[in-house]
Amino acid sequence: MTLRLEHDGAVAIVTLDRPDRRNAFTMAMRSEIATLFDDLAQDDGVRAVVLTGAGGHFCSGADTGEMGAADSAAFLKRMRALHRMIRAIMTMPKPVIAAVDGVCVGAGWSLALACDLILASPNASFAQLFGRIGYAPDAGAIWQLTRLVGPMRAKEIVYSGRTLTADEALQLGLILSIEAGRPIRDAAVDLATRLAKGPPVAHAMSKQLFEATTLSFDQFLDREFLVQPLLATTADHREGLAATRDKRAPNFIGR
Repeated sequence: MTLRLEHDGAVAIVTLDRPDRRNAFTMAMRSEIATLFDDLAQDDGVRAVVLTGAGGHFCSGADTGEMGAADSAAFLKRMRALHRMIRAIMTMPKPVIAAVDGVCVGAGWSLALACDLILASPNASFAQLFGRIGYAPDAGAIWQLTRLVGPMRAKEIVYSGRTLTADEALQLGLILSIEAGRPIRDAAVDLATRLAKGPPVAHAMSKQLFEATTLSFDQFLDREFLVQPLLATTADHREGLAATRDKRAPNFIGR
């Protein structure tokens, strides 16, 4: 098995499991990851997802052993599978947390960037190494980095191919926090468990609004105009109001 799925209450834990290759993903894994995230999106019992790697590393990117000597049609197939995988994570209507330990480079970093939140261990390291093999970053890395740190810093990270420590990634806003003193997976599951108690429909709608921030302000407000009236009709909204009035924790049901 190169992909493991576990459940901890309402949290699904997806582990890239090729520790001998620092969890580099194969062509087969691209489809497996995409299909798994599509399935989790439809599972009402899952309210948050943790994505992590086995063996002390997150992901070293695409398996270079499968690169080269391919015709254009085969390469386009690889790219379509890559984009399907990234889109499946990005469009997941539930919070997705990347738990990063050790190496997180190339398209492996793109996997983490496709998640909503990134937690890192103190020994996590990040790099865009595509220049070493004559490639430009793929899997949406440049789009993500530019949104997070601005075009100039993103260009420096990509052009230099240098390694960022967890400390620098935190300073640049590329990760949410550095978790020391306990396994990074445990920290991510704890956070995911807290988020899983939130209103699922509102989380899904909020994710759509975050993606709409590339629109103009007026276009964004038009999108917002559609979202909030829908949420006002949900049982979760009524439960949230009742819980606030009763001074108790809400029990959201995703309806």
